[in-house]
Amino acid sequence: MLLWIVLSVFCIAAAQQRSSSYSGEYGGGGGKRFSQSGNQLDGPITALRIRGNRNYITGLQVRYGTSWSQYQGGSSGDQEEIFLHPGESVIQVSGKYSWYLRRLVFVTNKGRHFAFGKDYGTSFNAVPLYPNTVLRFLSGSSGSVIDAIGFHWDYSSSGCVQCNK
Repeated sequence: MLLWIVLSVFCIAAAQQRSSSYSGEYGGGGGKRFSQSGNQLDGPITALRIRGNRNYITGLQVRYGTSWSQYQGGSSGDQEEIFLHPGESVIQVSGKYSWYLRRLVFVTNKGRHFAFGKDYGTSFNAVPLYPNTVLRFLSGSSGSVIDAIGFHWDYSSSGCVQCNK
């Protein structure tokens, strides 16, 4: 009987599908740590604000649902803003870094690409570990620029990425 219970618990645990994963951290070790993990409770990522100067990504802000996260980074450079369409999610982020973040390219499940910054430095390509998961929030470190960045993946708040394709 005990063996049956242990086997049942093991089978249930093995059958539970994993969904969350992490890509990063890309960049240097400076700056003050940040995490937008609590922001994902406001909804899926719906917009991005990225600020950059001629050398680096200097700042970023993400809109979760209808609420903007706290701004991270410095004030130099030009700011660009992009809005995702309803049902659109980020499924890949690539870029370049050295001691600081230099380039970000966001790819969505609708096939759109958004590129920010300069094409110089060490390359990275961040994708979720598990199928049908999307970018849920960012973490990293910042000061007058974005020193480092990490990407946290999980199911979309609707629970189905392919439903939105």
